[in-house]
Amino acid sequence: MEAETTLEDFWKDRLHSQKVSRDLADLKDLTEKWENYQNDLKHLAEVAEIFEDLAGQEQLFKEFKRSLEKLETELEKEETLVYLSGRYDKNNAIITIYSGAGGTDAQEWVEMLLRMYLRYSEKAGFKPQVVAVTSGGEAGLKNAIMEIRGRYAYGYLKRENGVHRLVRISPFSSQNLRHTSFALVEVLPELDDVSAIEIKPEDIKVDTYKAGGPGGQYVNKTESAIRITHLPTGLVTTSQAERSQGSNKDKALKMLYAKIQQRLEQEHKKTVDELKGAAVSIEWGHQIRSYVLNPYKMVKDHRTGYETTQAEDVLAGNLKDFIEAELKLV
Repeated sequence: MEAETTLEDFWKDRLHSQKVSRDLADLKDLTEKWENYQNDLKHLAEVAEIFEDLAGQEQLFKEFKRSLEKLETELEKEETLVYLSGRYDKNNAIITIYSGAGGTDAQEWVEMLLRMYLRYSEKAGFKPQVVAVTSGGEAGLKNAIMEIRGRYAYGYLKRENGVHRLVRISPFSSQNLRHTSFALVEVLPELDDVSAIEIKPEDIKVDTYKAGGPGGQYVNKTESAIRITHLPTGLVTTSQAERSQGSNKDKALKMLYAKIQQRLEQEHKKTVDELKGAAVSIEWGHQIRSYVLNPYKMVKDHRTGYETTQAEDVLAGNLKDFIEAELKLV
């Protein structure tokens, strides 16, 4: 009984402490941010007032215009936060990508999506880390798990849930045939409050193994990885990213809490779509977004209707316009 209480209390106290620290840091950052906005507006207003006395100061005008456009962009970003008021929107995000129909092409599609989200996260100022991967047979990855740390990471990425479809000339086809591949993206929030979740020591199985294979480029090949199985539900989480078994176990337990919370919400018929969305087949008819590289180039979101011909830019992590269109979709 004492061991059971120790495990549960340890994780609840730890996650609560992390939440308090993050909330305080968020409030401090928010206060400093708006103070800077006020100072910038005051400075720009002062410059605008003296323009009439600075005839011919073209360079000053260009600098003023650049500063004004930068401030406008930053305020537009703040406006987007209006759409991020969900229960978990401020939290870190955990993304899992699974290969679907399409064989080896689908496994390479998983790796392409992994790179896309890594680059998007870096561009957005988040801190991404690959937590675990399972290598494909010939190429690519069967699945991949990544953690994205940053304020509102889950809020921005939560609508990436769903099936993503790729159409291209297959590099694995000797006849250069066009091939369609599918992958499922699942996005979960990293939880702060786990007061309603109980994990008994006897209900989890912890296995250690070595991360290796082609997918090892994303993880720590030489260190022991952790796999945790929650026996009552069959839920499994893994982590290969850290240099110690203890740190990998921490990450795997965090993901397990998130998955159990999701299961609880499903059982109580709460807002499941906020977390994961309904279970779907990773194949035709279920895609939320299509990425076409041949015979033409186009990426189209089938929920919002937003599309672009700059397919390579999207795959390079330029998802901002897609994500903002998703957030504004009522």
